[in-house]
Amino acid sequence: MDDKEFYLDAMKGIVPEQKEVQLQNVFYSFLEIEHLYDSAINVVKTQLNILNNEFNMRFQRNPIHSIESRIKTPQSIIGKLQRKGFAVSPESAREHLQDIAGVRVICCYIDDIYALADLLTVHKDFHLIKTKDYIKNPKPNGYRSFHMILGIQVYSMESTEYYPVEVQIRTIGMDFWASMEHRICYKQERDNKEEIQRELLRYAEILKEIEEGFEGYNEQNQNEKARLSHKTN
Repeated sequence: MDDKEFYLDAMKGIVPEQKEVQLQNVFYSFLEIEHLYDSAINVVKTQLNILNNEFNMRFQRNPIHSIESRIKTPQSIIGKLQRKGFAVSPESAREHLQDIAGVRVICCYIDDIYALADLLTVHKDFHLIKTKDYIKNPKPNGYRSFHMILGIQVYSMESTEYYPVEVQIRTIGMDFWASMEHRICYKQERDNKEEIQRELLRYAEILKEIEEGFEGYNEQNQNEKARLSHKTN
């Protein structure tokens, strides 16, 4: 069974039988534009690697620890459109969903997060759609990360269009906490849920304190910030 057959078989459980043929056609149209979202991801990752290499050349260090990426499956996209009450079509997905394509950037220092975010924002082929700063304003459960939606210009053989990519930038500590919170809490029914939530919030505060301590070891930080500020102004 190939990927298309697998997803179409899985879709049978989420769509009415009388609409199955219609949604199969929509599904194949999603597959056709998937490569465009993948191209947008590649553009973002390429620019991040360029910035990482430039940091290394100018400051003798790399701010990026690792980069991950993902694209929602057609099954996931169709399910989300249905849950939100939107029309099921590629056009509807592009209009209403901004997290089809995602890139996660893991940094060593908090200042690196904001430096990279600023440099991505001023890129001429990137359009900033919105940002959410969960570092300065953590979620109630302790989650911290910097989120931004970028419209990425993709050049195809027939046209040039913008495709949204959700970029999450966080430190190693933030990523560790988020990964463990997801593993412990996601789709889990626990009798001691409130106790676990309190413990996770306490761990988040501990990691925040540790990160702030490590920030002091970033000796080149002030010089870098001054030079980068001059570059982006």
